[in-house]
Amino acid sequence: MSEARPTLRVAMVGHGFMGAAHSQAFRVAPRFFDLPFEPVMSTIVGRNVEATTAAAEKWGWASTASDWRDVIADPDIDLVDICSPGSTHVEIAVAALEAGKHVLCEKPLGNTVEEAETMARAAAAAAERGVFAMVGFTYRRVPAITFARDLVASGRLGEIRQVRAQYLQDWLVDEEGPMTWRLDKAKAGSGALGDIGAHAIDAVQFITGQTLDAVSGILHTFVTERPLLDESVAQTSLGGAASSERGQVTVDDAALFTAKLSGGALGSFEATRFATGRKNAFRIEISGSEGALAFDLERENELEFYDATAPATELGFKRILVTEPEHPYFAAWWPTGHTIGYEHGFSHQLVDLVGAIAAGTQPTPSFAEGLQVQRVLDAVERSSNAGSAWITTAATTAATTTSATHEGATA
Repeated sequence: MSEARPTLRVAMVGHGFMGAAHSQAFRVAPRFFDLPFEPVMSTIVGRNVEATTAAAEKWGWASTASDWRDVIADPDIDLVDICSPGSTHVEIAVAALEAGKHVLCEKPLGNTVEEAETMARAAAAAAERGVFAMVGFTYRRVPAITFARDLVASGRLGEIRQVRAQYLQDWLVDEEGPMTWRLDKAKAGSGALGDIGAHAIDAVQFITGQTLDAVSGILHTFVTERPLLDESVAQTSLGGAASSERGQVTVDDAALFTAKLSGGALGSFEATRFATGRKNAFRIEISGSEGALAFDLERENELEFYDATAPATELGFKRILVTEPEHPYFAAWWPTGHTIGYEHGFSHQLVDLVGAIAAGTQPTPSFAEGLQVQRVLDAVERSSNAGSAWITTAATTAATTTSATHEGATA
């Protein structure tokens, strides 16, 4: 009989959409991947006792708490997973790191650059004591996106010249759809820009190895007020029952911006929750001097690749089915051709986080990388306020890495 693995006792703050996705990862990842620590789903935290208890029973958390300070003070907790609204991130993350807890924090890192800077400083100080923090840009862990990064890093596309990224959703098209915390700037920080645009920014920087150094953009809110939620009816993180009262929408519905990348490439970005008919269409295309690639989350097990060095008679985009055991992360899952889905990126995120903690190395994306994305979000907003003027992002040198490796790529 093999020896029991050391445990990593986890407390998760928040139990909505992201809480469910993270819970599934804690349940599944240890059963497919040979993790150096066994994650223990110790405590789930939420203000609504009834809803928190229901989430604990559904997902398998051992206990509940109504105040995140309780798990920070608990000496048995090793990792705090923050899945609550952006306005709560800075206080919880800093307190957890100072208490010696590792931290996984959902994106975007904070609601402002100042909050993200505070978190990055706390993470840097904690790392010197062997306590680590990671921000949850989960799409890095989609095997096709990780493989795209490997192709670029190995030089298959040559010099990267242009990038196009779109993240299109339509869940706010109905102007009578009720207010949620995601439409309140005080809680969410921004709208489509930070909610889904942040994913596009991070994924492009991850794939290309370049940072967005300057941006010119425009933000727009199509529906400026909506019905308030009826607090007497159970809610979800994305919506719920509406009351007769109305509230002000204080975030953007759509964001469009162009960018200058550190390696000389130009980029165009779009993030909207008003793309009628598009449910979760995350699309990236990278064009280089020797090739190109394209990814679409609605076909997330595929990558399109164009080899410009091939003979003229063989030119054209080819479809790569990214399900081979040699592809990132796939050796732990199913036989070739048996696809995986949205939830699996969260398992891969956990694999990389636990592996880095066990090795005593900084997991990526770090809070420094989260801060750099926050600076881009801030620059886009300032550009929009200044009539789409070009604004530099003041990116840090630690914002991205250039290595073609990826942790946890195999079981």
